[in-house]
Order: sequence, then structure tokens, then C-alpha cells
Amino acid sequence: MCLHSVIVPMQLIKLNLQPDTKGSYVEVLERFVNLGPIVDFCVVDLERQGQGQVVTCSGAYKDGSLRVVRNGIGINEQASVELQGIKGMWSLRSSTDDPFDTFLVVSFISETRILAMNLEDELEETEIEGFNSQVQTLFCHDAVYNQLVQVTSSSVRLVSSISRELRNEWHAPSGYSVNVATANATQVLLATGGGHLVYLEIGDGTLTEVKHAQLEYEISCLDINPIGENSNYSHLAAVGMWTDISVRIFSLPELNLITKEQLGGEIIPRSVLLCSFEGTSYLLCALGDGHLLNFQVNMSNGELTDRKKVSLGTQPITLRTFSSKNTTHVFASSDRPTVIYSSNKKLLYSNVNLKEVGHMCPFNSAAFPDSLAIAKEGELTIGTIDDIQKLHIRTIPLGEHARRICHQEQSRTFAICCLKNQSSADESEMHFIRLLDDQTLECISTYPLDTFEYGCSILSCSFSDDTNVYYCVGTAYVLPEENEPTKGRILVFIVEDGKLQLIAEKETKGAVYSLNAFNGKLLAAINQKIQLYKWMLREDGSREIQTECGHHGHILALYVKTRGDFIVVGDLMKSISLLIYKHEEGAIEERARDYNANWMSAVEILDDDTYLGAENNFNLFTVRKNSEGATDEERGRLEVIGEYHLGEFVNRFRHGSLVMRLPDSEVGQIQTVIFGTVNGAIGVIASLPHDQYVFLEKLQSNLRKVIKGVGGLSHEQWRSFNNEKRTAEAKNFLDGDLIESFLDLSRGKMEEVSKGMGVSVEELSKRVEELTRLH
Repeated sequence: MCLHSVIVPMQLIKLNLQPDTKGSYVEVLERFVNLGPIVDFCVVDLERQGQGQVVTCSGAYKDGSLRVVRNGIGINEQASVELQGIKGMWSLRSSTDDPFDTFLVVSFISETRILAMNLEDELEETEIEGFNSQVQTLFCHDAVYNQLVQVTSSSVRLVSSISRELRNEWHAPSGYSVNVATANATQVLLATGGGHLVYLEIGDGTLTEVKHAQLEYEISCLDINPIGENSNYSHLAAVGMWTDISVRIFSLPELNLITKEQLGGEIIPRSVLLCSFEGTSYLLCALGDGHLLNFQVNMSNGELTDRKKVSLGTQPITLRTFSSKNTTHVFASSDRPTVIYSSNKKLLYSNVNLKEVGHMCPFNSAAFPDSLAIAKEGELTIGTIDDIQKLHIRTIPLGEHARRICHQEQSRTFAICCLKNQSSADESEMHFIRLLDDQTLECISTYPLDTFEYGCSILSCSFSDDTNVYYCVGTAYVLPEENEPTKGRILVFIVEDGKLQLIAEKETKGAVYSLNAFNGKLLAAINQKIQLYKWMLREDGSREIQTECGHHGHILALYVKTRGDFIVVGDLMKSISLLIYKHEEGAIEERARDYNANWMSAVEILDDDTYLGAENNFNLFTVRKNSEGATDEERGRLEVIGEYHLGEFVNRFRHGSLVMRLPDSEVGQIQTVIFGTVNGAIGVIASLPHDQYVFLEKLQSNLRKVIKGVGGLSHEQWRSFNNEKRTAEAKNFLDGDLIESFLDLSRGKMEEVSKGMGVSVEELSKRVEELTRLH
């Protein structure tokens, strides 16, 4: 049984026949986070990393809270040291049964440094006498019998982890140097120039060359990570090749070729990794251009199946495994670092909130348990990693109902309009403006509103001829005997020493439903009127708000957005209208309107000519300004160009993105709008280029033939615009969830869609993966 509430988190419960130890028949199996209802939200970049976070006003009354929603995985820095030019990193233990790592080996172009934790839990440089520290290390690993293995361009060194002395050494043949190498606790695989592949086995103080093979091309990368039953020994080796751009699987110890997979294209594999997720074995193969291929591996015969290709970045990728909460994941270091993990037998990719990572290795030391060592931009950082999931939600309980929120960059604060139910017998409400620190989210200042006064809108803005930044709050006096408020206020605050200081106030003849910064002035929606105010300096040096001009003609002007001199108004009943402010006359005039009767719940401006609306039948629609119309009547009509049934009641649109926007990628150029709904959904609307839209529309129609709706319901019917008066097929909107479900299809179904499209499965996967980067 699933218990669902719009206000509090949901639970999956089981009703037992027998009571538990506490006498309860109810067992909670799982809890689900619920953000609903999202009454308002703002998009901010709190870490200043170029990545937005959504801060929502969620819940209601005593269950009210703020929720900070961010995409990707954060690294919580514990320690860092400046180190330039790191070429590789490995963690080592001081004995085989030691639960913690002791050493961190850091390789540079012409030397190797060994760091260790001292008694003060600080990283300091130390020595492993048996290691060659005068050259670059190609690979390091813990080995059986309390040993460590170091591979350099000239040799493989076996060193005691207890005495730190050299026990054995294998030398590269004369005239050859080792180019790439890999190892595990009992095996070493290396490649020298000329395509020579050499396999060694590690014993107690012994390094034995077991097999040598000559391949026709140079070798670019290797891996023998054990993913079978024996965690110290691998029966398979993955080898990436130059020239023929292939990845090959060899058997160990024989070095017999089992499988050869041509990768296609001209970009060589730079990192290969055998790994296991949720009991399924995979081969990951990273290319030099930021693409990653993954295959399922049959462990008994080495066969590669279910090939998939995704784009993770634009630079070469290095793959490494690490553990978090006893589960193995893969870290892909590149210009867009990514964690690869599995959920419900599907590989998922979550971006790490760091700009660029050259190398990563797990470093599970006593002082820093479950940590990672990360080399980035001239520094080595040790830190812990967030829970491995796509979205992270932090809850800040308020114990009261937050209704409006706004962020101010200059004062590093949030301001919220909230209401608190008094515990007295009459259950009266008190309304406040609260100021919160944007890092701790603690309340640092409060301004109480009058009895019956509600906070309706809030804005951070500056005015012409004034360098200060202010919070402006629009209110309404909601009196029991009035159907609509006939009185309200506009309050202007400044933040000084962490406190809200009231600078000016202006009485209004109605509720101030919306406030916007407008050409250095303040634009307010007050009941049925749009009113423009200017910020004036009095003779005594104080400031006041003065009325400049207004525009009547609305039933209730609830939602207002501005761009340049244009004003877009969402009306209670009269859909969307477009107004223009005329500087010369100092007047606001109506330019065009949508003559359909839509009861609006939110509006947003997509570009100069296109406006987005949400209405109370859970539909979205877009209208366009018809500047080219031949007659005044045509120019005065906003043309409906897009319609779509969302199935959610949208409370707010905001421009922004939850992902790091990289200008060099195609998706970096695509504008996105985020929306929040009563049910707690956060969604993204992206404005696509025409060619991409046409391609994805064709893909959507092919997917509809392959994917059947829940309960046999038609997807086309569900997404049709539908209100009390009419039903119309969705147009100029695509269902991103349906399109992205292509990545979850079986290979057979993917090929069916691919055939209908006349495009390869790899190309379709790549295009859809690129789309997933929008959110």
C-alpha cells in the first residue's frame, strides 16, 4: 500500500497479520521524498561553480520547509595541497590485512613522490626505499604476501610493504621500454613498444614472466581488474589498441585472443576497465575525445554484447573504481568528471560538481575514511563523496509555511514571505518577512507584517541613480469580509549588518500579486491594474516610491514577466496579454493578447516573441507575438503556437538550469526554463533548435509504436491539450521523459526504433544522451 500526501513525504507500508514488538501491524518499507506543494522557488548558484541549485518553498503550515535541490555529486574537501603536473595516483596499504590505506603514491613526469598520514593526521612526504622515486611511475598496486608492486618504464619492482625493501625486479628487454601497465594483487600485465604484451605473476618474493605475446599494433591501455569469484586473480585481460582502434579480450594466463571489437572512428581508446555492477559484468572503454563505450561481458567466454556509447566530456577519460557504502562505482576523470553507477540493472551517469579532474584514486585512510584523492588544476585534494544519486535534496524545516522566496547575491541572503499559525484558541495567522543566511539557511532577521497582512510577492532589485540593492515586498490585507483585497503595501528593505531595514513603503489599492524590476523602476501587478513606480530622492535625503503610470483592463493580473520594454501578464481568466511601456508618453499600452479564456497559473518569456503559459487544467501552451501581421487586428492577437497536457498544476516558471552549462557543448547553447508544481514535481522545458526538434519528434512517434502506455492508455491522447471546451493534439512540445526512455529499452527494441528512424542505435543513443545533459 502506498500512502500519498501532497504535503508530507510518502511511505510504502506493509500491513502485517501479526504485530511487531511495539504492538504495531504497520511496517514502513520505504520512504519517498516529496517536495510538494512547491509554492515558489528560485534558482541560485550558491557554490559559484556555474551550476544552479533550486531552493523551493515546500510543504504547508507547520510542515513547511525549504528544500535545496541540486544535481550531481559533490566532493566534501577534507584537505588539499598544491601540486602541479600530476600524471597518476595510487593508494597502498602497509600490510595485506590492514583495513586502511597508508601511502598515497603521486607520479610526475620525471619523479615519484610518496605521501603518508602522520600522527597529526596530516599528509607528509615519506619514502618507500624499494621504489624507484627518480622516474615516473606507470602503475602501483598492493600485492599478496605483504608486498607492493611498482611499474616504471624500465622495470617491475616487488617491494615488502613492511620493511619497504626491494624483494624482486623484472627488467624490460634491452632496447624496449614499458609504455602502459596494469596490475592486481597477484598479476601484472604490461606492454612495451612494438606491440609486445607481457604477463607476469606475483609470488612470495617472486615475479615470474608467464607469457609473452606479440600484437600487430601498439597497445594504448590495459586492465586486469578481477571481477570473477577470485578477488585477487583475473582470467580476462582487456587491451585497447592503436591503429585499428579496437578493444580486445585475452584469456589469462595463456594470453589467447578471445574477442576483438572494432570501436569505429579515428579516436583511440585511452582507458579500459573491467568492472561489475549489481552482479553484471561490464567492460568500459573510454576514448580520447570524451566518449565512453560500455559492453556487457560474458565471464565464461569473454564475449562482448549490448554495446552502448555515451558522451561524458571532450577530453580523454581515465577510469578508476572506488567504493562508497560498500558498493563499487566508477569515477571517470576528464573535463567533465562523472561517477558511473548502476541502479535497477541500468548504468547511470552522474556529474561530479568539479570543473576538471586529471586523476582520481580511492584513499581510505584512518584519518579520512572512505575518501578520494583527486588531482585537479594544480592541486591534490582529499575529500569524501556525497551519496551516489542524481539529485540531492537538503531539507531545512521551518515549522511554518514559506510562500515566496528570493535570493540576493550582494548580501548573500534569502528573503522569504511566510506565515505561522498561532497556537491560541482562534488559530490566527501571523505573517513575516524573514531574512536567511544563504550558506547556513539560518534566520538572521525578521520583519512582522500587520494583522491580516499577507506577503504576496518578493523581489531583489536596484533602482536608477542608486547603487544599493533592495528587497521589495508586495502585500495584501486579506480581511474576512472582503472578496478581494482592497488594500496592500509595497515595502522596500535594505540589508544592513545582517538585518532587514525598512527604507520606504507605499500603500496600494489592492493586493500586490507580482513585482518586477523594470528599467530601473518597479512594476507591480495590483488587483486588475499594472502599475509602474519610480524611486525618488526627497529633499531630506530619504527615498520614496512614486506612481508614474498604469494600465487597467485585467480581471486579476496575477503573474507578470518583463523583457526590455515589454510586459507579459498572466490573468486570472483572460489568458496572456502583452503590454509595452512607451518612454516618450510615459504610458503603458496593450500591444496584443490571447483571446482564449485560460485561467492562468504561471507565465514566462521564452524569447522576444514567444511566451509560455500554464493554466488550471494542467496544460502548458505557448503564444507568439505576430509583428508581421498585415492588419492591426492580426498584430493585436497573440497566436497560439504550442499546446501540451502536462498533467501537473504549475505554480512557477524560472529561467535557469540544474546542470553545469558548458559553452563548448551543443546543449550549452539551449535555453531552459525550470518549473515547480503543486504535486512537488520539478521539470525542465528546453527551447530546441528546429532541426533537433524535427529529429526528436520523429523519434517520439517511433517510440510510441514500441512503448505501450500504462494500462494500454494512449500516450498521444494523454499529452493532448484538454480543457472544459476542447481537446487538441499536442503541438510544438515533445515529451522528454518518453524520448529518454529509449536508453532503457532492450537492444531488440532499440533496433526496432532505429530501423524506423533510419539512424544507427549508437547515433540515437548519443543524441538522446546529449539531451539528458539538459537536466
